Amino acid sequence: MRVLLDTNIFIYRETDHIISYDLQQLLSVLNKIQTELLIHPLSLEGIRGDQDIRRQAVMLSKIGAYPLLEMPPAPEEDPEFFNIIERKDETHDLVDNHILYTVYKDAVDFLVTEDRDIHKKAIKLGIDNRVLLIAEALTVFHGHLQKDSIIIPPALELKPIHNLNLSDPFFDSLKEVYPEFDDWFKKIKREGRKCLVNYKDDDSIGALLVYKLEDEPIDAIPKIPRKKRIKLSTFKVAHFGYKIGELFIKLAIDIAISNDIPEVYLTHFIQPDDRLVELITEYGFQHVGTNSREEAIYIKELFPKPTETKGLLLFDITKLYYPSYYDGAAVKKFIVPIRPQYHSRLFTNYKDRQIELAESAGYFIAEGNTIRKAYICNSRIKSIAQGDLILFYVSERRQLISVGVVEAVFGGLQNYRDIIKRVGKRTVYSVNEIQSIARKPSLVILFWQYWHLPQPLSYLRLKGMGILKGPPRSIMQISEKDYSLIKEAGDINERFTIN
Repeated sequence: MRVLLDTNIFIYRETDHIISYDLQQLLSVLNKIQTELLIHPLSLEGIRGDQDIRRQAVMLSKIGAYPLLEMPPAPEEDPEFFNIIERKDETHDLVDNHILYTVYKDAVDFLVTEDRDIHKKAIKLGIDNRVLLIAEALTVFHGHLQKDSIIIPPALELKPIHNLNLSDPFFDSLKEVYPEFDDWFKKIKREGRKCLVNYKDDDSIGALLVYKLEDEPIDAIPKIPRKKRIKLSTFKVAHFGYKIGELFIKLAIDIAISNDIPEVYLTHFIQPDDRLVELITEYGFQHVGTNSREEAIYIKELFPKPTETKGLLLFDITKLYYPSYYDGAAVKKFIVPIRPQYHSRLFTNYKDRQIELAESAGYFIAEGNTIRKAYICNSRIKSIAQGDLILFYVSERRQLISVGVVEAVFGGLQNYRDIIKRVGKRTVYSVNEIQSIARKPSLVILFWQYWHLPQPLSYLRLKGMGILKGPPRSIMQISEKDYSLIKEAGDINERFTIN
């Protein structure tokens, strides 16, 4: 992206000695998003005509670091341009018209200027959305910054890549597969890229996710057109047993959502019995082609088109397009009471939860890392089925907080070993707790974690809405009308719901 800077912004609201705070912020943002900043050659001529030699020197020193726009288009031979704005030969107007013409002829993407006359002319020319005041530019370009406002467990660190040790044995296998890995690593360090990294007890790297925001075509056969995407450049886990791979997928999706990006993808040389391929295809990454290096390309779409979901089984929408899901009348909705200590372990990405001591020491709660989770209780309800929605009500906090989609249900289990076989490492319950639950016929619900309500709903609010008559003691089904009320009051993002 190319941005032309009018020299008047360097003296806006300030003396001729310092740059304004807003401009400092703007230049910092433009630098972070790797924008090409340019000065029009005629702007220099205007400065050199200043009779105050000291002020002239200060101004030239401020803009000397910026390259000049090469061979800018000139408006003199464009009668259409001057049919729209008045032509004047005064030096000031001449310079302004030349600067504005570069935007009009698409030689640059944006112009930043505090000159109100230029803004008035831009309105007449119909390009005012590309001619920005400093404050407007801050708002526009700040939206291009990568947003990392996601909740990560303490055992993971979000840090610049230049802080990683390339000689760590973790990288050995990557260097074998990619001979150019060292050069690529140096390149992305200079770019200021970030990563998610986990360290083992011996301080060696246990897991690493390097990602990048892209807006370009993918090198592929068949061709894959330009689109905003998150690329998972490095996705490797050597610290097994903690469901970190699943956590990486969940966090990559969170990053995509926070940056309003509709796709996540990676490239990969497929190996026999490939664990990475098994993992990513389980969560909806689809093999769409091969690049020039003969790596397989896997893309995950977050927002399916109606034609893509037509004819699918309802739960297949969850598997293919997570975090989108079907919530229409064909699936039932249930409120599920859960104790706070179990909710805290099951949903470790809930923003208001209290971090446990083990987490503070750098250890994972494995069941909190998963997308697919397990809930166990003694409810005798038999109407829950695959695809149904479950809304978790945290009993002691007396709030409806979290949403999940049912994958499978197993009822009437009385042998604790059968329960353990069903839930694996996806439950928050210890063996002793499962043995205690299994004294009565037990219900196991396997489900996919979705949202925490942006606006948690208190018991009093739910009661006032007529959804609850008293605190829920067991799983209870609610009507479509009640779910619609929860969906609206809880501010569930309908961009992810299909009905």
